[in-house]
Amino acid sequence: MPAETEPHTCTWMAWPSSGYTDGDTAREAWASVALAVAEFEPVRLVVDPSAVADARRWLGGAVEYFETPLDDAWMRDIGPTFVVGPAGLGAVDWVFNGWGGQSWATWDKDAEVARQVAEWAGATLVGSALVNEGGGIHVDGHGTVLVTETVQLDPGRNPGWSRSDVEAELRRTLGVHEVVWLPRGLTRDYEEFGTRGHVDIVATMIAPGRVLIHAQPDPRHPDFSVIEAMKATFPRTWELIDLPAPENLTDDFGPVDHSYVNHLVCNAGVVAGTFDDPRDAAALDILAAAYPGRRVIGIDARAIFALGGGIHCITQQEPRVTQQEPAVSGGRP
Repeated sequence: MPAETEPHTCTWMAWPSSGYTDGDTAREAWASVALAVAEFEPVRLVVDPSAVADARRWLGGAVEYFETPLDDAWMRDIGPTFVVGPAGLGAVDWVFNGWGGQSWATWDKDAEVARQVAEWAGATLVGSALVNEGGGIHVDGHGTVLVTETVQLDPGRNPGWSRSDVEAELRRTLGVHEVVWLPRGLTRDYEEFGTRGHVDIVATMIAPGRVLIHAQPDPRHPDFSVIEAMKATFPRTWELIDLPAPENLTDDFGPVDHSYVNHLVCNAGVVAGTFDDPRDAAALDILAAAYPGRRVIGIDARAIFALGGGIHCITQQEPRVTQQEPAVSGGRP
């Protein structure tokens, strides 16, 4: 699996067609992200047939439309994870079961999306028996993947799987050789509409051995102790770069998980969440320094986070494949 910083053919998204209590507030946020990404690379939008007219009302001709039935709109999780090998582009089809069989989730339609997107992309399908989501992994493109114990080893996802079982499957599907296990995710992520610990809201590798990590400076927030403990689990030789959380600590439901780490790296750009917060500008500056040569666009992500995710969660990059692409040891295709 190439690093997100490698060139993309496009970014895939899905349109929030129904079941969103925020209505147009959510759709406006999804549309703002799609339009920002489209400044850097093509956007391919998966749309439920019932919502095509609605999506076109928001996005017009800025994106390319692909119709298939949908339950939800978190493309990072319901779509495939793209990989590259000697046969060209591949697409890992993880088992999707609604983030560990959440009582509120439906996924009979979403479970088919990865296969459909792989077909549209012309990718070789890579099947997997692992229950997993794209937000539950992050790679550096040089053989290392970050995961969390509470996702891949979740009894609601993979009962009976050992750590070594998971590592073997990640090596087979992603072509990695080192699996770094973080103990958990952010506090809010374990509430009713959370993922139980996705890594893409906690840490991201901007280069081998260099990590942007969500930092909570305020000891009043429960993530202060979560992050302090997590830092000790990274290899000692790695450089950890703090990306401080917004100053706002709570909403009507308790401690928030607003995170600048949950951003998308595009061709020549970065699309990052903002929160109408005093720390927004400093966070965008840190991201600009972390990704030199890329233009950083901030998008108000509060409506997306209110539904349980962020900008990275609603996007999925498709890597560009070149003729000279080397074989990935241990991966498929």
